[in-house]
Amino acid sequence: MSILFEPVSFRSVHVRNRLMVSPMCQYSGADGFATDWHLVHLGSRAVGGAGIVCVEATAVSPEGRITPHDLGIWKDEHIPKLRQITDFLKSQGAVPAIQLAHAGRKASTARPWEGGHQLALDRGGWHTLAPSALPFKEGERAPIALDEQGINKVIDDFAAAAKRALEAGFQIIEIHGAHGYLLHQFFSPLSNHRTDAYGGSRENRARLLLQVTEAVRKVWPEAYPLFVRLSCTDWVEGGVQVEDCVWLAKELKQRGVDLIDCSSGGLVPYAQIPAAPGYQVPFAEHIRKAAGIATGAVGMITEALQAENILQQQQADIIIMARQMLRDPYFPLHAAIELGDDIEWPVQYLRAKPVRATSH
Repeated sequence: MSILFEPVSFRSVHVRNRLMVSPMCQYSGADGFATDWHLVHLGSRAVGGAGIVCVEATAVSPEGRITPHDLGIWKDEHIPKLRQITDFLKSQGAVPAIQLAHAGRKASTARPWEGGHQLALDRGGWHTLAPSALPFKEGERAPIALDEQGINKVIDDFAAAAKRALEAGFQIIEIHGAHGYLLHQFFSPLSNHRTDAYGGSRENRARLLLQVTEAVRKVWPEAYPLFVRLSCTDWVEGGVQVEDCVWLAKELKQRGVDLIDCSSGGLVPYAQIPAAPGYQVPFAEHIRKAAGIATGAVGMITEALQAENILQQQQADIIIMARQMLRDPYFPLHAAIELGDDIEWPVQYLRAKPVRATSH
C-alpha cells in the first residue's frame, strides 16, 4: 500500500489515510451559523474518502470574522448544526476537524466574489482589531490596537470556542496562526510595532499565539490532537522567515501541539509569492526535521503521485489539500486507484467502483 493511504494516529485519534481537506472559507453562513451548504460541501469530501475533513476558518468572536458570512463558534447556538456535520463526517469514516480563527485587521470585508473590499461602518462593517494601528492595505480604515483587556478577551474567546468545538463533536482543532490573521499579525514584525510584552522580540511577538495555544490545550482533551497553521514566511524582507517558525514550532510542541500545517504569506498585499506546484513543501520538510514535530504539506498539491512522493521522501506526515478537493470531492477514491490501493468505497457507490488488477 502507498504511504498516502496508510492509516496514521495523532494521540488517540486514528485517521484512515494521510489526506486532509484543508479549511477553505465558503462565506456562506449567516450570523456565524453553518447551513446545509456546509453539510453537503464537507460531507461530500468525507464520502470521497478523505481522512480528515477540516471545517473552514471559524470565528471565535463576531469581530473576528473575515466577512459577515463567515462561520462562527462564539455562542452555544452555533453548536447543533456543527454537530450534525460532525456526526455525518464520522459516519463516513472521516475525522472532523475545525480551524479556530480571528481575522484581526483583515476582518470586516466583502466576500471575494463581491470584491473583497473593506466594508464601511455604515454598510455592514465593523471596527477591526490588531496588534498595532496599521491597516492591511493603504487607504483602508486603521484597526484598533488591542490593549491588555482586549488581548485577554481574545485568549478567552479561543478557549471558549475550543469547549464548544468539543461539544460539537470535533476531534481535532487547528489554531489559525497564518495568512495575515490576528495571531500571525502579532508574530510578524511587519504588522506588530508594539513596545510592550507583546512586541519587539520574537519571544514577545509569539506570546499571544503561545498563550492562546496554552488556553486551548487546557480545555481540549489530552486524548485529542491540536494542530497549528503557520505562515512559514511572509515572502518579504524583514518579515517572518522559516527559521522563526522552526523556533516557534519547538515552542508550540512543548505546549502540546501535535502538527504544524505549513503554509505561507497573507500578511501584506505586496508580497511576491513564487507559487508553483509544491512550493511550500520545503517548509514542511525543514520544520519537520529541525523542530522534530509532525507537519502537513499544503499548496498546489494536485496529483496522487506528487502527494505520495512527498510522503515517500519524508517531507511531511500528511497531505493537506485545498483547491484540488474543490475540483474533485472524490479525489482520495480516484488517487487510490491510480496508486494501486484498494480502499473502502461507500457501499452506496460500490456499483461504480472500477474493476482493477488485484496486484500492483
